[in-house]
Amino acid sequence: MEHKPHLKVESEMEEFVIPDLPDTIKMSRQKLSEHLKDEKETPVTAIVKDIMRAETTSYGAIVNSFYEMEPNYVKHSREVVGRKVWHVGPISLCNKDKSQRGQDSSFCEQKCLDWLDTKEPKSVIYICFGSMAVFSSAQLLEIAIALEASNQQFIWVVTQTTINEEQNEWIPEGFEEKLNLNGRGLIIKGWAPQVLILDHEAIGGFVTHCGWNSLLEGVSAGVPMVTWPLSAEQFFNEKLLVEILKIGVPVGAEAWSNRTDSTVPINRKDIERAVTKLMVGQEAEEMRGRAAALGKLAKRAVEKGGSSHNSLIYLLEQLRNAKITSN
Repeated sequence: MEHKPHLKVESEMEEFVIPDLPDTIKMSRQKLSEHLKDEKETPVTAIVKDIMRAETTSYGAIVNSFYEMEPNYVKHSREVVGRKVWHVGPISLCNKDKSQRGQDSSFCEQKCLDWLDTKEPKSVIYICFGSMAVFSSAQLLEIAIALEASNQQFIWVVTQTTINEEQNEWIPEGFEEKLNLNGRGLIIKGWAPQVLILDHEAIGGFVTHCGWNSLLEGVSAGVPMVTWPLSAEQFFNEKLLVEILKIGVPVGAEAWSNRTDSTVPINRKDIERAVTKLMVGQEAEEMRGRAAALGKLAKRAVEKGGSSHNSLIYLLEQLRNAKITSN
C-alpha cells in the first residue's frame, strides 16, 4: 500500500518484488486481496488504513511469533521500520491443556489419539484448512483421490464440505469403507484437537491453509508443511515457510479466494506430488530435520530465559517505566 509495486505490472500473473524487505520476496496481483489490487477506495481499504494509522501511533506491537523463527524481520521492524516490537510466542505453547484450543471436539479425541498410537513415527500426514475455508465438492474429490494415490497414511479434517450440494457427493465410492479396512486414513467431520494431533510422534507432515495460528502450531510441533494458501495474508505466510524457513512444499495455489467453489480446483496430481515430496525421500528428510530443529527453538523461546520469555519481561519493565515517567 505504501510503494504500490503491484500497480506497475501488466498482468495478474506477472510477479513483482515487494521492496524494502530483508529478502527478495516476489508476489503476483492474483495472490492479493481485493482491497490491495485497485487504487480506488473500498470499505475494506478504509478499515486497513485505520489499522495502519493505529499501528504507527501506538506504543508498539506485541506479536505472536518468536525471534529465532524470523530474526532478520525482528531486526528490520526495530531498526529499519523503527517500531517497538515484542515477540512473545508461540502462545499455543503456553497452554498446557492442548485439547482445549478452540472448542469442544465433535470427534472422539481418544479414538483419534489411539489410532495415531498404532502408527510409526513421522508416518502420518495431517490435513486441515482451518474453520473458515469453504471447499467445493469438486475440490474435496480431488483431495480424496490424491490421498488415495499417494499411499500415505493420513488424518483429514473436513470442517465444511460442500456448497448447495449433497454432503457425501465428494467421497469416492467405497473410499471410507476402504479406509476402515486398511487403517490407512481417518476422516474427521467437524472440529479436531489440532495441537494434540500435531504434537503426536506419528505426525510427519501437515497440509495447511497457512493461517498464522496453524502455521505456528505446525512450527511448534516441528513438522514440515504442504502450503495451500487461500485468502487473508496466507500467501505471504507461504513465502515464509517455503522460501525463508524452507520447511514447506507449495501445492500450487495461485489465486486469492476464500471459497474454492469460485476457483478452478487444485488438481489431484499436484496434491499427490506435494504430499509425496513432503513425506518421501531425501529432501523430505532434510525438511523434517529443519522443522524439528525449529520446533525445539520454539519451545525454548517460551521457557524461562528464552527469547519470548525475556521479551515479555522486557515489555512489562518498559510499561512500568513509562507509567512512572508519565506520573
